[in-house]
Amino acid sequence: MNIHEYQAKKILQEYGIKIPKGKIAYTPNEAKKAAAEVSPKGPWMVKAQIQSGARNRGYFIEKDAGSEGGIRLVKSRRNIASQAEEMLGSTLVTMQTGPAGKKVSRVYVEAFNEVERYFYIALAVNRVKAELTLLIAVVKDHDILKLALSRPEDILRISLSIGQEVDKDKVTQVIKFLKLKPRSAKYLAKMINSLHQVFMEKDASMIEINPVGVMKNGELVALDAKISFDDNALFRHPDLAKLKDDCEVSERELQAAKYRFTYSEFEGSVGCIVNGDGLALAAMDLLREKGIGTACFINVKGGVDKDKIASGIKIIMTNPRVEGILLNILGGFLRCDLIADGIVSAASEVGLNVPMVVRFEGTNKEKAKEILYTSRLPIIWADSMEDSVDKLAQALEEAA
Repeated sequence: MNIHEYQAKKILQEYGIKIPKGKIAYTPNEAKKAAAEVSPKGPWMVKAQIQSGARNRGYFIEKDAGSEGGIRLVKSRRNIASQAEEMLGSTLVTMQTGPAGKKVSRVYVEAFNEVERYFYIALAVNRVKAELTLLIAVVKDHDILKLALSRPEDILRISLSIGQEVDKDKVTQVIKFLKLKPRSAKYLAKMINSLHQVFMEKDASMIEINPVGVMKNGELVALDAKISFDDNALFRHPDLAKLKDDCEVSERELQAAKYRFTYSEFEGSVGCIVNGDGLALAAMDLLREKGIGTACFINVKGGVDKDKIASGIKIIMTNPRVEGILLNILGGFLRCDLIADGIVSAASEVGLNVPMVVRFEGTNKEKAKEILYTSRLPIIWADSMEDSVDKLAQALEEAA
């Protein structure tokens, strides 16, 4: 689960990380009042609140939304309301939203903080080594993605223990890498340990501050913030679950969540139906090797009701971007015949107009095959994951 910048900053502040004074606003008039409260004389930052990076380099689809991006420096309070009005209700497109963009329903008005320099800091899970990775970089225009693609060696990566505070040697390593002045050492140590504490106590999956500003007195201030949480741990954090913004979630994601299924969308043309995230990732990798992108996948793991499974499968079948469907099920607790019944039920309602390759293994595999054979649906059968990808690639080529 992702949250907005202003929500992430509030959490970081609770753990002792310095943030600029700011206030959320839902109308232009609220934005003007917020500016007076956070900084009577200004200047101010007015920030569109959508769950996306690169907002400063984004653009609005609407012609009356101005030519500037979603993060603006405003020097006169009389201009706050007009800047907010241009953003509110408009659709902001960034390199992370895709061409459809996201509608801005609120803006964050923040006091401008003058800093001497910037750097990037993030914490992420290293799933291979079962540890955390601290990422540090000096970024120009806060473009960490461009740096990661063009000069990955310029990003410092430090392994952190899950259960212990960061030791002084690693803090010193970061200070030397960033060439920070000694007076910033205690602030950096505090920030790193606070991020570590937030990560562990809130069951985060990623925390990013881009950028951190270094002030003249050596203090560090989080000028932006992004936090993602592990959905599977939200039952332990009802306070965090309340922060979920359904406006940021696609209709198909909301439908899938209603049945306790996981659904994700990408930029490709294949829809994947699986019963495990690992299966989805493996299939996506194999498809990518053949130059085929994934449009979406749904994980029906835990689905034991035929009607729910059918509803989940319909989400894939009705996605207009899906040109082929790859179904890969390893039946255990979830029986293969339940999936087969779900396919027949979904197809009877919405039809099956694209190639579907099916691979079953496990509980009631033969019964599932019998159900689909009897249905006379144009199913393409596969014996393994590799075979399913090969056959789907061939079917897509023939269809083209």
